[in-house]
Amino acid sequence: MSAVPRSGSGHAGAMPSTTSTAYAARHSPLLTAFDRFASGVTRWAGSPAAFCAALLVIAGWAVTGPLFGFSENWQLVINTGTTIVTFLMVFLIQQSQNKDSVALHLKLNELLAANRQASNRMIGIEGLDEQDLREVASFYLRLSERAKETGPIKEAHSIDEEGMPTDAPPRPALSQREAA
Repeated sequence: MSAVPRSGSGHAGAMPSTTSTAYAARHSPLLTAFDRFASGVTRWAGSPAAFCAALLVIAGWAVTGPLFGFSENWQLVINTGTTIVTFLMVFLIQQSQNKDSVALHLKLNELLAANRQASNRMIGIEGLDEQDLREVASFYLRLSERAKETGPIKEAHSIDEEGMPTDAPPRPALSQREAA
């Protein structure tokens, strides 16, 4: 068995749900170091200095073309280099995006918890499946239509008026025949 903590989704190293105790309890020096590294690299990669450095590398490569007779090996150098950099940057950028997403959800959770008119049941809805999220979105579409009909009258409404999709009994799973 692996000692790597697993998220609610079961994937080693994946970001756990912000509503899980696993997220709040998880602290690893290795993950902290990787997060700092990923944050620093993604900040630098988006800077004008990084753009200029990349531009200089491409210009240097292009200038050396005649020296190498524009050979296949000369082309392979830039293709391999850019492929490796792109491949590694995907993981670094995803780490930063995951962290930003968790931070945003936690901030929204705090706003929901602090607002007396907001439903605390909206905290952590990022854990709902796609169909349940569509049902929540449907509530807000109906609310939007009602607001258009009532005009400038300001009314406070909450998802508690209709209930969360998770309040309904679970939908039966489709059999293989029905899914096909």
